[in-house]
Amino acid sequence: MDAEALVTVLREALPAPVEPTPSLDRQPTIYVSAGTLEQAALTLRDRSDLQFSVLVELTAADFWPREPRFEVIYLLLSPAHRLRLRMKVRLAADAAHVPTVSGVWRAANWLEREVWDLFGIVFDGHPDPRRLLMPEDWEGFPLRKDYPVQINLRVRTTEPTQVTEEEFRANLVADRLARKP
Repeated sequence: MDAEALVTVLREALPAPVEPTPSLDRQPTIYVSAGTLEQAALTLRDRSDLQFSVLVELTAADFWPREPRFEVIYLLLSPAHRLRLRMKVRLAADAAHVPTVSGVWRAANWLEREVWDLFGIVFDGHPDPRRLLMPEDWEGFPLRKDYPVQINLRVRTTEPTQVTEEEFRANLVADRLARKP
């Protein structure tokens, strides 16, 4: 089944309108709404002519200052039919909530925690919404484009070596010189 045929089947199978979009890598890409995500995921997994039983990756992208600001990206695989699919959900900055799909694909559990930890996108109904990568006392979400980057941020969990801006620049210059042939 090629990409066009897959999109045709998806339009018939999914509960809400499917918005296909062209991609440079020729991998079929569809957009679904946050409200229909869970039903779309169940359909993609359970329908016999689709069988997207593997969630390969779940990540997000921040397009700040554009609205909708976020896209949650699901990369799916159907080993039975040798198909790949990229499914995306657009989210506004003030409504960065999407239902969890950890009940559909078990691999989503930690991936959703990672996206929440780094982007601040909330997965409603997630069974274990704790920080995964950042320390428990960390404030903010470091992969957001408006996250403040600071060289001398006081670390509260551990105390690694802190350097001044001048030392940081000198280290970069020394590293570049050491790498030249």
